[in-house]
Amino acid sequence: MAGRALPPVGVFALQGDVREHVAVLRGLGADVLEVRTPAHLDEVGGLVIPGGESSVMDKLSRLFGLRDPLRERIANGMPVYGTCAGLIMLADRLHDAIDGQLSFGGLDVAVRRNAFGTQLDSFETDLAVPVLGEPPVHAVFIRAPVVDEVGAGVEVLAALDDGRVVAVEQGRLMGTSFHPEVAGESRFHARFLEHVAAAS
Repeated sequence: MAGRALPPVGVFALQGDVREHVAVLRGLGADVLEVRTPAHLDEVGGLVIPGGESSVMDKLSRLFGLRDPLRERIANGMPVYGTCAGLIMLADRLHDAIDGQLSFGGLDVAVRRNAFGTQLDSFETDLAVPVLGEPPVHAVFIRAPVVDEVGAGVEVLAALDDGRVVAVEQGRLMGTSFHPEVAGESRFHARFLEHVAAAS
């Protein structure tokens, strides 16, 4: 695999803070495609699902025919990184979902939406993330979810001081409750690109 070019990576672009993720990935040298259709999805070797509104992402993914192809790609091992609403979309189980809300699944976790309250309850903190080394990650939480339950095959990457889990990884799937792209933090995206390289 040495010397092989990294395939293009996608950012789910039907809803959410797409531009920020595109900027971080391009800053790391990746070829980035905004994914809005199944044809776009076919072109990428990995996908970032941004923060936004998970229930809207669910509805739009069905409307644009992306839900089933994306679930199939996740099941077949495509690397995916989800932030905030993206983490919700990757969770196998949702606590406090709105009626009829579905996720894409793949991560063996249960996630609680808006676990920290409203937009007014947004906060920032520094998190130790051992797999990323030093310095700590400056984490921005905006109407953030929290991981309530972690399956046996899931690694906890970070937790708050009170023990609430806010970053997880399972194989080539990774999710964070917070927004690294807002804080100028690129190490999670770099780790995602490593997964893409390993899968390609």
